[in-house]
Amino acid sequence: MNGQLLSGKSALVTGGARRLGRGIALALARAGADVALTFRDSQAEAAETVLAIEGLGRASLAVHCELRSEDSVRATVAAAVSRFGRLDIVVNNAAIFASAPLDTLTLEEWDAVFETNARGPFLVAREALPHLRASGGRIVNIGSLGGMHAWAGHAHYCASKAALHSLTQAMAKAFAPEVSVNCVAPGWIEMDGDKSREAKHFAAKTPMRRNGSVEDVAQAVLFFAAGPHFITGQVLAVDGGLGL
Repeated sequence: MNGQLLSGKSALVTGGARRLGRGIALALARAGADVALTFRDSQAEAAETVLAIEGLGRASLAVHCELRSEDSVRATVAAAVSRFGRLDIVVNNAAIFASAPLDTLTLEEWDAVFETNARGPFLVAREALPHLRASGGRIVNIGSLGGMHAWAGHAHYCASKAALHSLTQAMAKAFAPEVSVNCVAPGWIEMDGDKSREAKHFAAKTPMRRNGSVEDVAQAVLFFAAGPHFITGQVLAVDGGLGL
């Protein structure tokens, strides 16, 4: 059944070359979507992910994109639409996770995080909007539990994700009724076999007694991508209850 959920649809996943973005891209492909993905530095990983998507019988495309550049974002959306002839789903996944003491945080550090985590999704959504309106499409932003509960050592990251959560709700109002816009806000997600002391600490604090997986987040994205179009403006925590 999953293979038919997004049959005939196409998706664009920013930062889709590796880690969480790769998991999301593969989940969409397994559900039947053709998937374009962006990368900045991970060209080899992007090529591997494209091959994995094509191995699932779906068309794919990797595009180098600098999310801080309006021209680069515009060209990326155009490349995806040119390849697939349409655009139904945008997943704004690419982000910078950074830590720094707030009292010594530099303007350059602040701007780099906000330009990628908040301005980037705005630019991608704006450029994709005409195509999404034509297809009755979906936008799924990847927020963070940090956008709901501030972490002192990650102030710029948390503030950028809180901005993305609010932007999600503004987009939901502005882009309705043709386009639904929602947000998935992961808690601690274990990737690459992370068994660090910090990972164990968060697993112990989580009511579900484990950390999240890439598949947990990917399935939440798939729900918003393929579920009721009537659901919009929601921020869904995928955190095992960590934020309670």
